[in-house]
Amino acid sequence: MDSVLIKLAIGGLVLLGCIGLFFGIGLALAAHKFAVESNPVIEEVLESLPLANCGGCGYPGCEGYAIEVVTDPDVPPNLCFPGKEAVAERVASLTGKKMTAVEDTMAVVRCSRIEGRVSHKHRYIGFSSCTAANLGYGGPSACQYACIGLGECAEACPFDAIDMIDNFPVVNPDKCVSCGVCVKTCPKDIIEIQTMKARIWVPCSTKDLGKAVMGVCKVGCIGCKMCVKVCPADAVIYEDNLVKIDHKACIDYGPSCEEICVTKCPRDIFIPYEGYQVIAREPESGLKMAG
Repeated sequence: MDSVLIKLAIGGLVLLGCIGLFFGIGLALAAHKFAVESNPVIEEVLESLPLANCGGCGYPGCEGYAIEVVTDPDVPPNLCFPGKEAVAERVASLTGKKMTAVEDTMAVVRCSRIEGRVSHKHRYIGFSSCTAANLGYGGPSACQYACIGLGECAEACPFDAIDMIDNFPVVNPDKCVSCGVCVKTCPKDIIEIQTMKARIWVPCSTKDLGKAVMGVCKVGCIGCKMCVKVCPADAVIYEDNLVKIDHKACIDYGPSCEEICVTKCPRDIFIPYEGYQVIAREPESGLKMAG
């Protein structure tokens, strides 16, 4: 009886071994037939990237961008915002593509909730999340377009470039790489990437008009369109109840206009922009550029 069991066990092991060998040979043949040769250039490009995986380039991580910039001739070599010009030059050299200028930019928050002394219409009690708070009647602020101030953008920033000061996000220009994560994170859609060459900016995103704005904010844009009328460069655009700046037109025109949009704005919401200088927030005197 024991010998029979031993023979059955040995037979079972042999059968399992044969099955394993069969599938092993099959997998080996399949791997050989369907093997995809790795591109050494992709590996070199990937090694050149900062591996922040921020997604600012528009592709799924650094590896996704490395594959596309090598295999797609239409993908430019300067999309890695954290790497800036040094990485762009390296990628251009590896891929044989023409190097184009990397514009210096940073994220800005288009809101003046603190300076406008925007009150709360209700008290929010819940998860410390701007997205969650926004689900409750657009957040606690009386202005439905105002920053909620729970710091979701600061938490999402992979470079720790956003500090929460008085429950308001302040972007550190020395750390910001314009990856755009904060832009995608903000449920109010009030953060945008702006060129460092900009001459002015408008820290307000309200689409309300006149009394509706004046009733909730001391400095918010009221939609008077005075800025549009006085701008000699036609660089100020009023679209969808929102003031927008055509920075290229503004920069090309130059300082000869003496920033008339700043002086003529009855709400003082147009601010001279000075790039890397940190924006100081003073409720009594509003926004200004710190030296």
